[in-house]
Amino acid sequence: MIEFLTPIHLIFYLFAAIAVCSAVAVVTVRNPVRSVLSLVITFFAMAGIWMILRAEFLSLILLLVYVGAVMTLFLFVVMMLNIDVEYRRGGFVRYLPFGMIVVLLIMGLMIAAVGPRYFGSLQMPAPPLESANYSNLRQLGAVLYTEYAYPFEIAGVVLLAAIIAAITLTYRGPVRRKAQNPNEQVAVRPEDRVKLIKMSPTPKQEGA
Repeated sequence: MIEFLTPIHLIFYLFAAIAVCSAVAVVTVRNPVRSVLSLVITFFAMAGIWMILRAEFLSLILLLVYVGAVMTLFLFVVMMLNIDVEYRRGGFVRYLPFGMIVVLLIMGLMIAAVGPRYFGSLQMPAPPLESANYSNLRQLGAVLYTEYAYPFEIAGVVLLAAIIAAITLTYRGPVRRKAQNPNEQVAVRPEDRVKLIKMSPTPKQEGA
């Protein structure tokens, strides 16, 4: 076992240990800002693992999109929200036994369904070396838009439905705010806006 340990294996185990520790810290730390930063470290570690697996495009997309945009947005939202740390801590302690049971059940199902016979260097050997003109992006696009074209489109529709549902659930409408109604503006009549009143002339008072 030791003779097959190469520098690539050491780098992989290093990134894997960092990813596991930071993922555990995401759900265990008390400060929500530190939780988000731990998730950023997890993304960095997973990007390193994907780079080892020669998935350069996915690794860079993970860093640019998730770490550079999505997680920055999450961090701003968490910092702007007034989160009750004590309430969050109480909820974590309350649901900890249930969470542990769910984790054990999921791990048991994974071990029973997959098992160790699908892991290891014999079942999953290292990918062969590619030629100098090999393009990871071209291969990914060829597979994504041929064999997985329909799942890709369905995933896009599901994400669009999730966005619309989130906007619908969080929209509360204007509260104590003046808003224009175009239908009422188009259907307005002159007599509704201006009313002419005919009044008799007021006699001039003496001494005025």
